[in-house]
Amino acid sequence: MIRFKLAEQIEKKQFKESRRITIQEVAEATGINRMTLSKILNHRGYSTGTDNLDKLCTFFHCPIEDLIEHLDGDGDAQAK
Repeated sequence: MIRFKLAEQIEKKQFKESRRITIQEVAEATGINRMTLSKILNHRGYSTGTDNLDKLCTFFHCPIEDLIEHLDGDGDAQAK
């Protein structure tokens, strides 16, 4: 299963910039629908396209592996 680390990226950006980052702000900056971002954050197993992943990586200035991770069947992080 793929797990999104969007919440972690939002937290990192908030800490780095010393301000609150809202889902609405991410939506407006990336062009990704707010409901899609909410599903990425809250719905286990939600699937989104690579275009959205690219937009999020650009917004957070991070590589893809900082945004998503692969989990094995038990829910543990898959070793690389």
